[in-house]
Amino acid sequence: MGLLIDGQWQDQWYDTKKSGGAFVRTEAQFRDRVSADGSTPYAAEAGRYHLMVSLACPWAHRTLIFRKLKRLDEVIGVSVVDPLMLSEGWTFAEPEPVTGARRLYEVYLKARPGYSGRVTVPVLWDRKTGSIVNNESAEIIRMLNREFDAFTDMRTDFCPPELVEEIDRENAFVYDAVNNGVYKAGFATSQDKYEAAFDALFAALDGLDAKLATRRWLVGNRLTEADWRLFTTLVRFDAVYVGHFKCNKRRIADYPHLSGYLRDLYQVPGVAETVNFDHIKRHYYGSHATINPTGIVPKGPELDLDAPHGRGELGPDPV
Repeated sequence: MGLLIDGQWQDQWYDTKKSGGAFVRTEAQFRDRVSADGSTPYAAEAGRYHLMVSLACPWAHRTLIFRKLKRLDEVIGVSVVDPLMLSEGWTFAEPEPVTGARRLYEVYLKARPGYSGRVTVPVLWDRKTGSIVNNESAEIIRMLNREFDAFTDMRTDFCPPELVEEIDRENAFVYDAVNNGVYKAGFATSQDKYEAAFDALFAALDGLDAKLATRRWLVGNRLTEADWRLFTTLVRFDAVYVGHFKCNKRRIADYPHLSGYLRDLYQVPGVAETVNFDHIKRHYYGSHATINPTGIVPKGPELDLDAPHGRGELGPDPV
């Protein structure tokens, strides 16, 4: 783990001293938008844009899911970093085919020489301008959801206008307590900050399990973006967050409704192809020496995400 400071790479872990032991996530800095109507400098075009992702990262995983669901495999290319994130940050096993970079921070410097900040995935790269369009996953999936519809026969809108406000509310809650909540617990360096994040996380999971007892999906009784944003945390939970991040009050497997919901989402056609537990486990257990100094990767747990989910009567099937 590291960051760039004035264009120079520094191998530095998160500084939690200023926050009293709490993990504070920094905001993404590349926030431009691809538009279908040409209203931005980045017009939607087939073959112009390229994703750089980690198969381990839940934030990058969102973009892979939307690329798959929206059938954009031939429209937007993808490069995958090595699962281990060590002294040079995210790296490529071979030169990245679009930029030639071996380290992700070199991609950032191509886009913005002198850049200061964390070097994160996903990255949406523009081949035409040779720059990063966006590195905020929440915004990238909105672009993939709608701006490239001219190049795909998949018209399902996972963030329909009439549900945007409700989706945004659900996303904000899930992000703070669950998506980022596991990191606030796992990266905390003080007992009180860890316990506060732990308690908020499991209160949220308890509430979500109760909510999903009577409905198949989180918002509007249909599969939406909100479900996919929760999914990428749930699918990693029992494999890494329970042990590695000390989120061990309950497993997702112990929740009767969340566990079925997780299997329901995993079994949507194409989604299982985006899940790589080898990368997930090797990344977390092998990259965070401050948490797991031995680098030993657990053999378990055994997860049967192909088992029947039993949720068909609670709402409509995903399209």
